[in-house]
Amino acid sequence: MSGFADRVRIKRTDETKSLGLAEREGQVFGWTTPSVSGVSVIGTSTDDYAVNVFFDELDKGFWFADHLVEHVDNGAGTVISLDGVDKEWVLLPNGDWEERPRSAE
Repeated sequence: MSGFADRVRIKRTDETKSLGLAEREGQVFGWTTPSVSGVSVIGTSTDDYAVNVFFDELDKGFWFADHLVEHVDNGAGTVISLDGVDKEWVLLPNGDWEERPRSAE
């Protein structure tokens, strides 16, 4: 199971291939229970769980059944910030988040 900010690769299936998403790499932005949230999921989720993967080159995210998502790495170096907050958080190679002063933009 992939976690927030993990880099993942989409497995090749007829469906992912036809959508142009097979073997693309993206970053996990979240997960949900499709029966509650009503999101449209690529693939068949037998456990009512879906993963949102965002693709930078498409500037778009899609919901996938978990079995279509392969872990690549934990997304070390990912930086998260919030508007109006003078801090940011960077994901370390060990999976921990480090708080630091916000970088100048």
